[in-house]
Amino acid sequence: MTSRRSRLIEEMGLGPVWVLRDNAVSPLPDAPGGVHGETADAGAGKAETRPMTRNAAAQPRAAAPTARAMPERGTGDSRAPSRPIAPELPSLASQERDGQIARMDWTALKAAVSGCASCGLATTRTQTVFGGGDELADWMLVGEAPGSEEDMRGEPFVGQAGKLLDNMLFAIDLVRDKNVYIANVLKCRPPGNRNPMPDEVARCSPHLARQVALVQPKLILAMGRFAAQALLGTDASIAGLRGKLHQYQGVSVIVTYHPDYLLRNLPDKAKAWEDLVFARRTMASLKAAVESVGEKPAA
Repeated sequence: MTSRRSRLIEEMGLGPVWVLRDNAVSPLPDAPGGVHGETADAGAGKAETRPMTRNAAAQPRAAAPTARAMPERGTGDSRAPSRPIAPELPSLASQERDGQIARMDWTALKAAVSGCASCGLATTRTQTVFGGGDELADWMLVGEAPGSEEDMRGEPFVGQAGKLLDNMLFAIDLVRDKNVYIANVLKCRPPGNRNPMPDEVARCSPHLARQVALVQPKLILAMGRFAAQALLGTDASIAGLRGKLHQYQGVSVIVTYHPDYLLRNLPDKAKAWEDLVFARRTMASLKAAVESVGEKPAA
């Protein structure tokens, strides 16, 4: 290293500078130099420190490097943290809220949904979409989340998807508002009709759970992947869930496609019809099994 370069580095307060002795095979490239400066290669020769001048010593010493900060979740850093992060548990306030919802009647539940501000969707919705139909129905249909038309009208399953749903119901002797109750997992429309977020589902699920408890249906038809996954607590695909009888809070559940999906994938209408036939056959069996029970008890 030239004396001029050495003086410049010392004046900048970057010393001590590590340099190789004269018998080194090859010199290291000049670089500012290291508070914890290690040689690049252990076999490159021993190093010695060049003493700093008084001027350099007067300069503030560079701070020692600290341990690398832990990346926040979602930054894309794939390395595992040095200490496992415990899963977040529901807060006492959240548990209290869920308990209150579980004791509500229809009037209180509708008011709670209408004024709900538990997640960010409250700031983007036009209005909530509570659900509707026969509140004592044996059939209950559960969709995913309101779309743009539902958000404007405050009703579930309207527009072209609603018309297709009405035709599907008619095919198995059901009529909207008469012998079926319809609700969504989310009561507010996600912006741009994006997929529901896990925290949104978690905050809204108690409302749906109470609707199920009040209706006391014999059979739930889960329409769409997010409806099925929210009810069944699984990440399985529609293909893996169809054609089987599942349970939610003691109620039988059958999984099928969402009408919006069927509008975009016409060949799968045949599969949806298979699901409806399976549901109608299951309902007949359930009714036969409880024929002697009588009227439903109060929730």
